[in-house]
Amino acid sequence: MKDSVLYKEIFEQPEIVEGFLQEEWKRVEKLAGDLKGSFDHVMIAARGTSDNAARYAKYTWGAFNQLPVALATPSLFTLYKRPPRMPRTLVVAISQSGQSPDIVAVVEEARRQDLPTLTITDYPDSPLAAKSDYLISLHCNGEKAVCATKTYTTSLTAIALFSAFFEKDQERLESIRKLPEWMRQTLETNEPVAASAERYRYLEHCAVIGRGYNYCTAFEFALKIQELTGIVAEPYSSADFRHGPIAMVDVGAPVLAIAPEGMVFEDLVRLAREVRQRNGEMLIVSNDEELLGMAQVGMKIPADVPGWLTPMVTILPGQLFAMNLAATMGIDVDQPQGLSKVTETW
Repeated sequence: MKDSVLYKEIFEQPEIVEGFLQEEWKRVEKLAGDLKGSFDHVMIAARGTSDNAARYAKYTWGAFNQLPVALATPSLFTLYKRPPRMPRTLVVAISQSGQSPDIVAVVEEARRQDLPTLTITDYPDSPLAAKSDYLISLHCNGEKAVCATKTYTTSLTAIALFSAFFEKDQERLESIRKLPEWMRQTLETNEPVAASAERYRYLEHCAVIGRGYNYCTAFEFALKIQELTGIVAEPYSSADFRHGPIAMVDVGAPVLAIAPEGMVFEDLVRLAREVRQRNGEMLIVSNDEELLGMAQVGMKIPADVPGWLTPMVTILPGQLFAMNLAATMGIDVDQPQGLSKVTETW
């Protein structure tokens, strides 16, 4: 497995994020300044893993920049041909390849409405980048494995960097500079832990729980499991999980919880206790030793990562776990059956 492209790309992520910060720091600072005052709302167009990055933007740009952030409905722009009016809106496209026609259509409509547009992509010469006013290039050197890893964590970093520069928040900017080291520590700590995935080789379904900044992590962790193994992994916030889906625990579905310390931590601790009371099995990603001790499998992240930056590190154990689980099941982790690297939708 260590010879796989996916393994190498997972472990490249600290270096890739470090390179991205070096290459794009000044560009993001300038575009944040240029865009300041030109919009009151944000609409993000994305699919798949990029859609999960957009969920992070909803929390980060909402919490720190007080911006209402919505996810676009691309079929309104393509199939229905009834795009919404978007006054005073920054339209952001997030796409690894920059090729999907429906995401391009959202940006084209934004230009017709004379709105500012920003693309975040790994391909600065893509159709999507060509249509946009502003560009943040991810500098991931092309992602070869079908399952996205480094483009996801770098997209999250781009979103965080834009947020901090938008408010000229030096303290948050300094925290962002520490991300590569926190990511290295997380990968080193969790590589041996992820081998416990063999315990779950006959798993059929599971729930993945996150809330707040790590709501996106629940979706991305679940997606990695689905893409790599075909197992049904259902993502939920801890609040939504209590509204019915918690019954999954009673029929034997393990719960994978992303629970770093922060504003939603106590809620996730309460949920973990509820799952334990139902004799449920838990895998937990956290920086709290007591909570990790409640899990059958505990995946630790560094204690000093600020809550708003934890999604860049909490997904790393998820990537490792999903990769190990797939390998245990005899699946080619670089080319999971039925998937292709670039998916074009309308």
